[in-house]
Amino acid sequence: MQSNNNKIKEDPSRILLVDDEPDVTLGFEIGLEDSGFVVDSFNDPILALSSFKQGSYSLALFDIRMPKLNGFELYREIRKIDDKIKICFMTAFDIQNEKLEEELPTIHSAKPLVVRKPIRIDDLIAKINSELSKD
Repeated sequence: MQSNNNKIKEDPSRILLVDDEPDVTLGFEIGLEDSGFVVDSFNDPILALSSFKQGSYSLALFDIRMPKLNGFELYREIRKIDDKIKICFMTAFDIQNEKLEEELPTIHSAKPLVVRKPIRIDDLIAKINSELSKD
């Protein structure tokens, strides 16, 4: 599933959603859009990366375990293009702070949000709004 708008502009409510499970992206996309967000979703992290433009999104929501390019690898590549975008990771598995630091040694004090799946859409929206309000 892809939601690609031809005119992508910086929008404080624009989210890039990348998860290899179509049912997850569809459910999150519907819930987030119903709450006023603009969502571009991808099931292929390589396609998401090739479509990414600096300044297009306020927040990216990446699944950690994906084929071809995992969420940490996608994060590193996106950071090379846009160092201002806020990043949230999603996972159905436990992840320890040590693992985050091992995968992303440059994050130090600015720990990214990690969302545990499954999550209620209202809880996800609250976490995203909290992350977007941070400066």
